[in-house]
Amino acid sequence: MTMKLEDIGYNTKLDQFLQDQGLDKNNVGRVSAVHKDSYTVITPDSELRSTITGNYQYSVNSSAELPAVGDWVHLSLYDDGQALITDLLPRVNRLERRAAGKESEVQIIAANIDYGLIVEAVGEHFNLNRIERFLAICNTSNIKPIIIITKTDLITDEESDDLIKQVTNRLNNIPMFTISNLSKAGIDSLSSILQKGKTYCLLGLSGVGKSSLINNLIGNDVLMTKAISSSTNKGVHTTTHRELFVLENGGIIIDNPGVREIGLADTAGSLDTTFEQIHDLSLRCKFSNCAHSHEKGCAILAAIEQGVLEQAQFDNYQKMKREQFHFSASVAEKRKKDKEFGKMVKDILKTKTKKRH
Repeated sequence: MTMKLEDIGYNTKLDQFLQDQGLDKNNVGRVSAVHKDSYTVITPDSELRSTITGNYQYSVNSSAELPAVGDWVHLSLYDDGQALITDLLPRVNRLERRAAGKESEVQIIAANIDYGLIVEAVGEHFNLNRIERFLAICNTSNIKPIIIITKTDLITDEESDDLIKQVTNRLNNIPMFTISNLSKAGIDSLSSILQKGKTYCLLGLSGVGKSSLINNLIGNDVLMTKAISSSTNKGVHTTTHRELFVLENGGIIIDNPGVREIGLADTAGSLDTTFEQIHDLSLRCKFSNCAHSHEKGCAILAAIEQGVLEQAQFDNYQKMKREQFHFSASVAEKRKKDKEFGKMVKDILKTKTKKRH
């Protein structure tokens, strides 16, 4: 059956943009995979191996302006399933994290996402702090989060109930599903909420079961998976690049390589949403400049002492606040250096011009 653009997430905003720019709707596609020097772009009736034009390449100022999985692009088509990407269409949002080893740069995880599926596996490495980090990343881009707890076949029903209680007590009002990719328990419940034309991006560490989950949702073993390592009791990483799939029920899902480090980029404002309870408590502090460390009349310290707020959650909040501040300072410093370098280049060019005359 031939797909329509709407089946891969096309919407009225994109349609209006194309009309305003005089671009041909028939030459539009969505990036489903990013390779080293090329892109896979899907259209209603084909899958195209694509590269970007030279003009596009030279016009970008950073890697964040290059196409990412989930992006919509305008194409110049030619034979044998090949195409050139001429334009990147406006993004609704972009899911990003701080680039590994680069304090002032971001890495685009995916673009035009409706829901972030935060996947965490049961076991000794289960971590609520990590889930909150992914929540902050989603909230930064106005992406709705859904928590998925995997590998429930490894624990008893009583342990599963206790885990659910931990999550709901600390992260209330976030939709959550518990599943087993092995027994398929919970898969149908999760599949039933995935909406046609909406895009879902999987987020989680390596080996938490993201690829197995996609295989179960699709109904075929389209992605290679491996069992948990017996020596480390950690999942074995299998996904090597991001890839977009259209499910039989019409949902669109993006698999994402697992990460070892979840560096926060610009989370300004989103931390208040992620840690709503802490934000609300801070407004009740006696002093507006309360540091929440030892001050009398601090509502946050009082809530911790009364058992209303977990110390671990507040510690996680403070750690992310420090990271966000450090990232913003690093970006500001980089911009300052870039500006100074640009001024130096201009001064050199002016000097050379004067000498010629």
